[in-house]
Amino acid sequence: MSDLFGAAGLEQDAPRPLADRLRPTKLSEVVGQDHLLAKGAPLRRMLDAGRLSSLVLWGPPGVGKTTIARLLAEDAKLEFEQISAIFSGVADLRKVFERAKARRAAGKGTLLFVDEIHRFNKAQQDSFLPHVESGVITLVGATTENPSFELNAALLSRAQVFTLNRLDDAALELLLKRAEKEEGRDLPLTEDARELLRNMADGDGRFVLNLAEEIFAEPEDRKPIEPKELGEIVQRRAPVYDKSDESHYNLASALQKSIRGSDVDAALYWAARMVVGGEDPKFIFRRLIVVASEDVGNADPQALPLAIAAKEAYEFLGQPEGEIALGQLVTYLATAPKSNRAYVAFHNAKAAAKETGSLMPPMHAVNAPTKLMKQLGYHKGYEYDHDAEDGFAGLNYFPEAMPRQKFYQPSQYGFDKEIAKRLDYWDRKRREKSGS
Repeated sequence: MSDLFGAAGLEQDAPRPLADRLRPTKLSEVVGQDHLLAKGAPLRRMLDAGRLSSLVLWGPPGVGKTTIARLLAEDAKLEFEQISAIFSGVADLRKVFERAKARRAAGKGTLLFVDEIHRFNKAQQDSFLPHVESGVITLVGATTENPSFELNAALLSRAQVFTLNRLDDAALELLLKRAEKEEGRDLPLTEDARELLRNMADGDGRFVLNLAEEIFAEPEDRKPIEPKELGEIVQRRAPVYDKSDESHYNLASALQKSIRGSDVDAALYWAARMVVGGEDPKFIFRRLIVVASEDVGNADPQALPLAIAAKEAYEFLGQPEGEIALGQLVTYLATAPKSNRAYVAFHNAKAAAKETGSLMPPMHAVNAPTKLMKQLGYHKGYEYDHDAEDGFAGLNYFPEAMPRQKFYQPSQYGFDKEIAKRLDYWDRKRREKSGS
């Protein structure tokens, strides 16, 4: 049916979405990706040298992955084939490869664009390899997921990965100006509402144009839209956050590093991003409990029990009151003194334990429940600390064949400083008892 309309010259009159009408027709029109497409940038160098290799375009939605792939094919004079890993299987791939082989026999190359390539399983990804190696296809994959986690090592070794940026404020504004030029009129927005519109798009160029199209549907003679009214006209998009993908770990990392860096406001922001994105509260509290022990540690010994109490409070209160406990915990951890010395000490002790094998504890450190064990010297020389002067016998509890180690070295922050004083006291008393 579409061929009949096209033959009749009617297809061009069919309504097209604004985002489709503004789709770039050459690479120089693509916004926000100059690091790849500007003069001297990697993709531009490939095209100028006439050597377009297989590649993977990694980036968030709406930043131009499909458009770039199509324009690369045009510039490289390759036939453009497009499939989606969501809707295609082995049979579809086989047909694509056969068509590409036929073109190659006729002296024409093929650029195969695979959208959502990370959704293909290992066997399906492997099926590309011989055709990429033989030059039957130039593969361009698009993914919103980290290729390191989602694509086979064999495929990654044959394709360069290029990261596309989410569109910044300037790029989104440029798209809005193009939309206004296309429509022949300005968007009826106040400056604050226009800024809010760009924020709603969250770096997605296609989405900002879809929002603009909704606003252009308003009466032309209406007064400029204020921010509050804008939210009623268009639906605010959910933040780009999938608790099953890389952003799940990126935000958790940002939360922990913000707390470690004592940046309380940034820590609150990342915790809120995770909550708004629908993250499982158990995951957030698990991460915060780790922070309480690893990053705050003995600089503030109350951090760990507070973290556990906040988790229990959340489970008891539920939503939304439980978020009060979450906010309290984040602010406490971020503003607490920090020390990772206990964490480092145990890490070093584990390393020493692996190196020293199965050294026997000193005889005074083990019990002698049998007569034979007593005869062998078990428990010999042990002194009960509570009966010793100052409550400290000063015995060495390292293996006899192992020199004493100093794993735990408290910092000078928070309660760690008090612990350091205690350790100095015990070390001094131990030297006095041993006569060294």
